Amino acid sequence: VQLQASGGGLVQAGDSLRLSCAFSGHSPSAYSKGWFRQAPGKEREFVAAIARSGLTNTADSVKGRFTVSVDRAKNTVYLHATGLRPEDTGVYYCASSSAWSTQSTRYNYWGQGTQVTVSS
Repeated sequence: VQLQASGGGLVQAGDSLRLSCAFSGHSPSAYSKGWFRQAPGKEREFVAAIARSGLTNTADSVKGRFTVSVDRAKNTVYLHATGLRPEDTGVYYCASSSAWSTQSTRYNYWGQGTQVTVSS
């Protein structure tokens, strides 16, 4: 399974971005796709995930502002980020897991990341 994240950029507080994660390859055990982010000097943290069933989960820190969706025809998972804040700054990664989890260690395949910078 290969994943490629894109759509990051430099935005102002309050702006919106749509991050995309194009995935290819096939893993019979793949169950969910997740988004994580990592700010400088901080650990990678869970942002959102979507299961094959369509079930979604978002972190409390972004709940109500970020949503995750999938376009199966395009093999692409999206992270719709609205009301961006400076604390949302970081490298955003998409990943694939055979489980339903918020733990990065449960994700087997990772994309290269896309930088999101939110200025105040």
